Amino acid sequence: MGLLRVGVIGLGMMGRHHTRVVRELDGVELVAVADAYGDPHGAAGNLPLCRSADELIEHGIDMAVCAVPTGLHEEVGLALARAGVHTMVEKPIAATLEGGEKLAEAFESAGLVGAVGHIERFNPALQSVRARVGNGDLGDVYQITTRRQGPFPARVADVGVVKDLGTHDIDLTAWLAQSHYISVSAQTSTRSGRAHEDMVTASCQLSNGVITSHLVNWLSPMKERLTVVTGEKGAFVADTLTADLTFYENGTIDTEWEAISNFRGVSEGNVTRFAMTKREPLKVEHEAFRDAVLGKRNDAVSMREGLNTLRVAEAMIESASVGQVQILSR
Repeated sequence: MGLLRVGVIGLGMMGRHHTRVVRELDGVELVAVADAYGDPHGAAGNLPLCRSADELIEHGIDMAVCAVPTGLHEEVGLALARAGVHTMVEKPIAATLEGGEKLAEAFESAGLVGAVGHIERFNPALQSVRARVGNGDLGDVYQITTRRQGPFPARVADVGVVKDLGTHDIDLTAWLAQSHYISVSAQTSTRSGRAHEDMVTASCQLSNGVITSHLVNWLSPMKERLTVVTGEKGAFVADTLTADLTFYENGTIDTEWEAISNFRGVSEGNVTRFAMTKREPLKVEHEAFRDAVLGKRNDAVSMREGLNTLRVAEAMIESASVGQVQILSR
């Protein structure tokens, strides 16, 4: 089989990185790129620079990466589906549930691979957590907590922090726990004068009983990406900015100091920081998408999974709006 012909549409902050990674990927050939507003980061190089999805499709592509603004995911994705092009859409899958449903149905009915770029699943620290949890290293999982905060990214204008950043945490949490959300309680605020929320805190529950909390904002002067998985035997702490993973083990040595023992509940055990191979998550994500197209593996994030994540995000926004817990289907 020859090289898979790939096109990238959307050459903004994420699009330029997708373009770079596709160029480095074995088994594929980047044949053209597209952006209605040109090429602000010089990602195209000597490749044809198209102005629309239709023009990109004319280059005979087998696969595409859709990195246009969220509000355009539905339009561009449907055009690629009609043309028979396997497509990975940047997260979130779409701006609305209706749009996400249309995309999922279009790719499924055409027998095409439709994927969503939830890149955190491919972070080496989180992949290690999932494997270790699956092996029983933590025992029963009790809670998953995430913190994702930092300054406002100028690239985002059409959605708020829940759909842009919060969807990372929704997806990775359900994936780590191998369960889905059944209840959502959230509060949001808009402090920066923009049209959408820029801060959210949410408390949720998954169908397997795991409780979760998520703190996400665009208002912090420091950048933080932290996931804590607490369970029967201790806690894993993953820093996805550095791909560092630390395990805080519950202690097995009884303390003779009764006051401290009663106060702490769980004693402190060994602390282990794991060494691991740290590959770029975006490249691993592209490998999963390529291999899904080739029928070799199925760990790319499906559009149905992306749609479920968007459904939880919408529930967070609705919960904050009406001041009530939102119950999702079990």
